Amino acid sequence: MSIQRLIAVAHKEFRHIVRDARTCFLVTIAPVFLLVNLSYVFTFDVTRVDIALYDLDYTPLSRQLVAHLTADGDISVVARVQRAEEADDLFARGRADVLVIIPHGFADAALDGRRAHIQCVVDGADAITAGQSINLLDSRMRAFIVGANSEAAGSTAGPINLEISNRAWYNETLASLTSMVPGMMAVILCMPALALALALTRERETGSFETLIVTPVRGAEYLLGKLLAYELGGLLSVVLAWLVATLWFRVPFRGSLGGFILLSADYLIASMGISLLISNFVHNQQTAMFLILTVFFVPSFFVAGLILPVANDPVSQAVASILPTTHFITISRGVFLKGLGAIELWKPALTLLGIGLGCQVASLALFEKKIG
Repeated sequence: MSIQRLIAVAHKEFRHIVRDARTCFLVTIAPVFLLVNLSYVFTFDVTRVDIALYDLDYTPLSRQLVAHLTADGDISVVARVQRAEEADDLFARGRADVLVIIPHGFADAALDGRRAHIQCVVDGADAITAGQSINLLDSRMRAFIVGANSEAAGSTAGPINLEISNRAWYNETLASLTSMVPGMMAVILCMPALALALALTRERETGSFETLIVTPVRGAEYLLGKLLAYELGGLLSVVLAWLVATLWFRVPFRGSLGGFILLSADYLIASMGISLLISNFVHNQQTAMFLILTVFFVPSFFVAGLILPVANDPVSQAVASILPTTHFITISRGVFLKGLGAIELWKPALTLLGIGLGCQVASLALFEKKIG
């Protein structure tokens, strides 16, 4: 194999990426575009909760609690009911998300050191919204109790009885964007691999592959040269996506940028290895696009652990283990949120390298420099 011919193929393909607006967009800008759009689509944060208030206690403490809950406008009282049954109509018309019931004796129990109870009845038609609403109310109530206990420490009043034990270690606010954006990087960075598959099939469709047959360029030089060009273009999209994640979405980045780029290159090797393998079996761009999107997009959302954890059954575990996105989701979240490096992430990184090299060896063995 001639390194000079390989570099010549890579140079030619890189010039094509720069000069062709569609290919340049697909390799560099499309990942950033998808990151912005899909991150907002799959964000499950609830930023506003409308509550119906049923305050049976109506004491200074209960009013202080309601004022604390609604201080910043994220939680608002849309109705004050006199009976719990009135919430049925509010839920049916979509006017309220949660009914908050403060029972008789709330203040007496809280100030006497006994356990004070508050009941929240949620409209469960939308399970995600219901869960987020309850979590938001719970966190606000706990913050109120902590503040009240701090004030009581310097007075004769006793502490309010409520234990605080919950904490999220790497994402304290539990904001879904903070978790979703790093995970989404694995999905959007398949665009350079898609561009590579389209480039290989396009040359067969347009007939330019026939010209290649009469040149001294070997199959390995041809495939690896193209892979090198799209790998470099893909790394540019990695940097752009990192900028969008940290500057636009304000996702904390606790790891090393150099280490993240290196691990991203490992992921691109794996994803492009699959593209090379697929391109050996299809000869038109539509089929190549369909197969790449089927392999990367659909399973990534529902199998690879992006939205829900990987299922525990053997079939799901096996399917997830062969998807590059499964391993890069672990890598991306580990680098962004946990500050992990290549040493701590050696297992998913080595798995990606194995997938990439295995697919590339198979594609080189299957590739034939002839028509038909």
